[in-house]
Amino acid sequence: MSRIPISPKSPDRICWGCDKYCPADDLACGNGTIRTPHPAELFGDDWYDWVARKEKARGTAAEGPGA
Repeated sequence: MSRIPISPKSPDRICWGCDKYCPADDLACGNGTIRTPHPAELFGDDWYDWVARKEKARGTAAEGPGA
């Protein structure tokens, strides 16, 4: 998983589909026709806790953003 902010202020303004993080109305990568939502938009504000628990259950250390 790429290093993205855990709780951005306005995740709906950015496409999170690649490392370019384009504005939602100006997608440069051509990765589909719509923006990719931030995980918090899909799974809720505690999305990273879920990822960390899943990684711990696998026996691997979850990398936090900026690590």
